[in-house]
Amino acid sequence: MTRTAYITHSDCHRHEMLPGHPECPERLDAIAERLAHEGLLERLDAREAPLATTAQLEDAHDADYVRGVFQRAPAHGLVELDPDTYMGPHTLAAALRAAGAVVLATDLVLGGEATTAFCSVRPPGHHAERAQAMGFCVFNNVAVGAAHAMRTHGLERVAIIDFDVHHGNGTEAIFRDEPRVLMCSTYQYPLYPYVIGLMAPGHMVNVPLAPGAGGAALRAAVAGHWLPELERFAPQLILVSAGFDAHRDDPLASLTFTELDFEWVTATLLDVAQRHAGGRLICSLEGGYALGALGRSAAACVRALLGDA
Repeated sequence: MTRTAYITHSDCHRHEMLPGHPECPERLDAIAERLAHEGLLERLDAREAPLATTAQLEDAHDADYVRGVFQRAPAHGLVELDPDTYMGPHTLAAALRAAGAVVLATDLVLGGEATTAFCSVRPPGHHAERAQAMGFCVFNNVAVGAAHAMRTHGLERVAIIDFDVHHGNGTEAIFRDEPRVLMCSTYQYPLYPYVIGLMAPGHMVNVPLAPGAGGAALRAAVAGHWLPELERFAPQLILVSAGFDAHRDDPLASLTFTELDFEWVTATLLDVAQRHAGGRLICSLEGGYALGALGRSAAACVRALLGDA
């Protein structure tokens, strides 16, 4: 039986950026409320996210960058890390919890205490580069978890999947020279961060999608590009940057996925994990800014993790 950990923390609610910003605390409420409404929350192993340590952050980020984030954390007001990314008084704690959630999830699934995990955290992470905050992201949560899996647990093959509507440029930059990582992604192009992504068979598999593309395009990308590479790579762990902003209702982009597409892709990845990785699959929240669609999509993802899809 699949045991799914649900990892979050109240500190992640306290992080705020500019008034009216789409990356808002209510995103986590929308997910929790939908999971409760569908009776899924009671089936999950609820855990509190720990604070990531400096050493864990430095597995994925430059030490000077990590030190700088700590030093710039404000007691009052907001500090701009990049034109889209701000730190308030509670941002550092939230960012440490977000990265720490994926570290905990990695420890749980590799230690046999869970098979799958969903990290409901913010700020998101996949735009954060080794030495640069970007696109609402401070630390690269999935990259920290993947690096932890390799350094602490000795894994030699880690797959990172990213179906956020925006390209995970930070994750790609961190692991572009790391042969132990296979990264597969879909995203809308052109769209922020306006990069086409690397194509390196067996290592970086990017499938840009045109505006308006929907579930059929996702299925073609997964079947034609991701699955052959994943089967060859035979990952020991799969981590997912689970962004739900490719949903047709999302205000920040124009792909047309539905919650059923997110359920399908998660179930498909779980099949791969069951063949190669003992079922070990971790999802960590990235984007998704239409609250109703976000809640429904995250619940669909969790249903697949629980084996209901």
